Amino acid sequence: MAGNLTRDEARERARLLEVESYEVALDLTEGDERFESVTTVRFTCTRPGASTFVDLHGAHVRKVTLNGRDLDVSAYDADKGRFPLPDLAESNELLVDADCTYMRTGEGLHRFVDPVDQKVYLHSQFETADAHRMYACFDQPDLKAAFQLTVLAPADWEVVSNAAPSEVAELAEEGGRHGGVQAARRWVFPATAAISTYITALVAGPYHKVTAEHDGIPLGVYCRASLAEHLDADNILEVTRQGFDFFHRVFGVRYPFGKYDQLFVPEFNAGAMENAGCVTFLEDYVFRSRVTDAVVERRAETILHEMAHMWFGDLVTMRWWDDLWLNESFATYMSVLAQAEATRWGKGAWTTFANVEKAWAYRQDQLPSTHPIAADIPDMQAVEVNFDGITYAKGASVLKQLVAYVGLDNFLAGVRDYFAEHAWGNTELKDLLNALERTSGRDLSSWSKEWLETAWVNTLRPSFEVSDGRFTSFEVLQEAPADYPTLRSHRVAIGLYSLADGVLTRTKRVELDVVGARTAVPELVGEEQPDLVLVNDDDLTYAKIRLDERSLRTLVDGGIAAFTESLPRALCWSAAWDMTRDGEMSTRDYVKLVVSGAGTVSDITVLQAVLRQARMAVQQYADPAWQAEGLALLAGELRGLLRSAEPGSDHQLAFLQAFAPVATSGQDLELLQGILDGSSVPEGLAVDADLRWTLVHALVSGGRLGEDDIEAELRRDPTATGERSAALCRAAVPTAEAKAAAWERIIGGQLANHIARTTIAGFQDPHHTDLLAPYRDRFFAEVGRIYKEWTFDQAQTFAVGCFPSLLIEEATVRAAEDFLAGEQPPQALRRMILEGADGVSRALRNRAKDAASA
Repeated sequence: MAGNLTRDEARERARLLEVESYEVALDLTEGDERFESVTTVRFTCTRPGASTFVDLHGAHVRKVTLNGRDLDVSAYDADKGRFPLPDLAESNELLVDADCTYMRTGEGLHRFVDPVDQKVYLHSQFETADAHRMYACFDQPDLKAAFQLTVLAPADWEVVSNAAPSEVAELAEEGGRHGGVQAARRWVFPATAAISTYITALVAGPYHKVTAEHDGIPLGVYCRASLAEHLDADNILEVTRQGFDFFHRVFGVRYPFGKYDQLFVPEFNAGAMENAGCVTFLEDYVFRSRVTDAVVERRAETILHEMAHMWFGDLVTMRWWDDLWLNESFATYMSVLAQAEATRWGKGAWTTFANVEKAWAYRQDQLPSTHPIAADIPDMQAVEVNFDGITYAKGASVLKQLVAYVGLDNFLAGVRDYFAEHAWGNTELKDLLNALERTSGRDLSSWSKEWLETAWVNTLRPSFEVSDGRFTSFEVLQEAPADYPTLRSHRVAIGLYSLADGVLTRTKRVELDVVGARTAVPELVGEEQPDLVLVNDDDLTYAKIRLDERSLRTLVDGGIAAFTESLPRALCWSAAWDMTRDGEMSTRDYVKLVVSGAGTVSDITVLQAVLRQARMAVQQYADPAWQAEGLALLAGELRGLLRSAEPGSDHQLAFLQAFAPVATSGQDLELLQGILDGSSVPEGLAVDADLRWTLVHALVSGGRLGEDDIEAELRRDPTATGERSAALCRAAVPTAEAKAAAWERIIGGQLANHIARTTIAGFQDPHHTDLLAPYRDRFFAEVGRIYKEWTFDQAQTFAVGCFPSLLIEEATVRAAEDFLAGEQPPQALRRMILEGADGVSRALRNRAKDAASA
């Protein structure tokens, strides 16, 4: 995000201007650092004579002409990213001739050189406000306009934008403005419909492409040439076709942007981006090595999420970033609904949602930075940190609750009305609520206040009395902390599960509204007390749930493996994890639960999530005196599961991927070494490039391999992924010298975005926290400077990734408090530091709880 536009500035500029069109001409043939960008903007002004500014960041401006008169280019503030526009007419034409800068941070127009073949690849990333790193514009979502692009590019490149090209012309070699001589092609793209600047797009380079068509929509799938052999385009296109059929049916509006290209681009900062008709994805979704079906499922959800954005976000766009949830929550909910109803993942999609998405939401909602779903966003820096578990996962969970309240048919009818009324426009929260109220017949004002305009998560727990084995009373208790006292209305189901012949089966289900602190459930009075009571069965609401003592004992004693359905098992895993994070269940009991049940979890997505949580529990929440025993317990179980897993199965791969990060004993490391060198590979296991790096990383961290081994592995895999993995491993070498070298590389600010991330990940090795102790003070000495000097995404990567979260000591919390008091940092940085300190405080509390339970 380039300039820090405020909401007030955006509102004033929107009142003043109506933008008609952009014509942007780019020359990408001349140089490695900059490219030529010439923009013509046509717009009207409601108050002739007024002044405003156009956004353009980090450019060398040659000429600016407004309504035929040249403006003084010395007025340009390249760092702030603004050029003043005085004395506007009623109808205006602005021309800006500039050289803009290629980025290596994943923002603006990012440039990447493939180490395999030295070919150059470009992709744009403009959300939230980085379009003005590529062309001059009024970079805010409610100033929509038609966008026409012309690109001069090397002759062997593909160029992709929001529309299909109307002309591609071969040009003879000729000298350009900067002296370049190169064969080129000119790509002309016709004007789009009115869209926001942040969803305009450009992807260019010698990309490999696969084309198809579905329901009259031209489809394209792109990746780097060196990854072409790994592109499973058939699977991607299958999900794409299923998504279009589903969304066309439920939205009642055909896809509005003509063609639909999906491009897997290098060094992408996010999972994906919903550029209209030109969707970009994280390149890791091109699977060059074996992955579990959980990863394929995740990619499918991402494909469907971005497709849903073509309607939610692109066709109808929030007016300002306060309503970012209108984009992200809806796209998340609709993608899971599509996955559940239109793909092979079926009902399992909601199991994944309960165990993965909601876990993210619950964690985010309990941080000191929690905020309402409909957030208060005063400026662009504030929105950058709001792409979080609340905006995506909590919002989607609340929509799932709303659907249970108004009914799916009424909900979708309201959505169709919303699209029909606001197509190509901008909206606010009230616009969607009005549409849903009309179709459902319900007043949603109180629902909105409870769910969209308040923060934090409620806790629901069963409370009952039993006589002669039967309930004599039954209530659901709802809790909220003093700082966030809202008690919401929840639509929930309560399930009673009984264990017989090794099978845990639901014997009774009651659905009701839980309102206030106590809600009686008379339907359960007289029922036999089961082995397990599950509040929020079927996962209808957004709330943490608690298990009573008997239910928890049923799970710990092996009942977690006895469910016949995946969703209730996932909800119990989630409840146990929440209880562990909140200090109501000791870490060692949670790890023992995982050890007792991991081998029976058939759902690979749930299994991998549970194993990650167990590792985190041992490394951060366990009593330090028990940590070694806990790691050994977890490693021993995974070692046994790896031996017994079906050869070549997803479970075999998942068990090894979970085992490697907890392998610390000589026996465990020897097992990993044998798999790496081929002397003891489990039957059916494919030891491919990415798995080799997983093994190398573990063996480097364990002190078995060093710098020479890393370099040898990089020679074996001289790819972009290999370079990232090598950076991870170098930073994980367990010596003071290696940590110091990694730290200097990190704070130097010269690393490309993905190399920086993996270097930080290797540096923050949980097995060697003693080597990190010197960097607590160094972090707080550097983070303020870095936030001021680096781009936002780079600075956020450092502030979050290098926070001393593994130094679980009161000294870390005090250092964070001292920094906040002394530096008075900007709000976005303050949020990052508060979140890091809160994680350390939680870990300290849980360690104390775990020690007390010994």
